[in-house]
Amino acid sequence: MYDRILDTPASSVFLFGPRGTGKTTFVRQRLPNARSYDLLDSETFLRLSQAPQRLYDECRLLACGSWVVIDEVQRIPTLLNEVHRLIEGEGLRFVLTGSSARKLRRGGVNLLAGRALGKAMFPLVSSELGEDANMMQMLRFGSLPSVVGHVKPMDYLHSYTSTYLAQEVQQEALTRNLGAFSRFLEVAARQNAQQTNMLNIAREAGVKRSTVAHYFEILEDTLLGNFLPAWKLKSRTRQVKASKFYFFDCGVTRSLSGRLPYPPSQEELGPLLEALVVNELRAYISYQNLYYPLHYWSSYSGSEVDVLLETQDGHVAIEIKASHRWERKFHRALKSVAEDLGRSSTATYGVYMGAQQVLVDDVRVLPVQDFLKALWRGELIR
Repeated sequence: MYDRILDTPASSVFLFGPRGTGKTTFVRQRLPNARSYDLLDSETFLRLSQAPQRLYDECRLLACGSWVVIDEVQRIPTLLNEVHRLIEGEGLRFVLTGSSARKLRRGGVNLLAGRALGKAMFPLVSSELGEDANMMQMLRFGSLPSVVGHVKPMDYLHSYTSTYLAQEVQQEALTRNLGAFSRFLEVAARQNAQQTNMLNIAREAGVKRSTVAHYFEILEDTLLGNFLPAWKLKSRTRQVKASKFYFFDCGVTRSLSGRLPYPPSQEELGPLLEALVVNELRAYISYQNLYYPLHYWSSYSGSEVDVLLETQDGHVAIEIKASHRWERKFHRALKSVAEDLGRSSTATYGVYMGAQQVLVDDVRVLPVQDFLKALWRGELIR
């Protein structure tokens, strides 16, 4: 059992994250005396969906300040009206977990007008794993809590992805054509961490481009991944505008792509390492309540910086390479970006799979393990 970095809630909160990231376990550990409703339980779901006001009737006599947990709240969005009444009228506090935000974002639902904060739960990050943080295992199988230390991680991941298709997609009626969506998932997973070309994906999956755009919306709404938009520099260099898409976990990505039974190839390691670092950056920024948007930068000539963000201390630019040896050509784009943004206010980092920290042309190059340790110590981004 690993201690999670996410703070124990002090006030009502929406806690979103993909299934299997440990939301329910976290809440039970931190708020063991809370009244709990699990909307994945058929009996509970039917009872409250038929009469949402039962939630109010059952909770109104709880003491002011008491905690109530509703798991998978997106399954009955109308419950939020009752939650609103209980927060305002009875002073109760809620943890509302969800693995999909689609119905909540798109249904004109009562989102409690700021009375509940929004928080995210990620798979286990390197800082939570501590000495158990094995980079090759994380790249191959990911870091979902049920995967880490599992005797048969491949079996769990295959079950996870099939369960996702059956429950999230079918139960919420996100798409009628499950076969086409399954083909799309495989193609999209194989293009993880690459510039998203929806026309090419549509051609390979055998669907329309508009359908691919809709499918990516489903992935974002069900929290299975995020787009990384391109950064626009002020220079005259012609720059790529397409976003990149990153699935939330390397193991899930490899399961969807059909590559899970085999160790990652050298060709696969690059996107996997990039995705691992980007996802840890997202988790760090979220858990530290920093709210810095992440970007990447790329020119049509082929120059690219994998991560670029602006912080209170200036810009941070990061290049990630699945190589055991760092070469000067790896950071040419970092130097160009630093010159454009201002060398004195831009911190440049290289991340690689080597063993030594080095300083090359003012670029601080770190092994991935060292980079992640420094990140979670707060040394790189504040």
